[in-house]
Amino acid sequence: MSVLEQVQEDVRAAMKARERDRAGALRMIVDALQKDAKLGDGDEVAVLQRERKKRLEAADAYHEAGRTEQAAAEHLEAELIEGYLPQQLSDEELAELVAAALEETGASEQKQMGQVMSALMPEVGGRADGKRVSAAVREALGS
Repeated sequence: MSVLEQVQEDVRAAMKARERDRAGALRMIVDALQKDAKLGDGDEVAVLQRERKKRLEAADAYHEAGRTEQAAAEHLEAELIEGYLPQQLSDEELAELVAAALEETGASEQKQMGQVMSALMPEVGGRADGKRVSAAVREALGS
């Protein structure tokens, strides 16, 4: 079952349970996944990560503006989206992947970070946020 099909099934379950807020949030996820599928990209994990990031950024903006109720709603949506993402890498697993990418590329300087990231991101496969991966590579390269 694809992520889209799973989310659609969860929308139906939320509607039957009369959970309007949850159903509304799930519908937004379905919409984003359907738009992506229509464009032919087909990378459901990337869509989920992008949507999660949007929710977290919106929550931060609401929090800074003193709108805690809306910030809480955005955080709940982000957590809901997280449930459909693959299991995230532990720090140790990420460090192992970074070490392997460094060995593969032969990188030893900060200016070679792009090469390392290019080799590493397909291996990560959506199991870690890009910022987290970038920070791990910077640390490994000794910046």
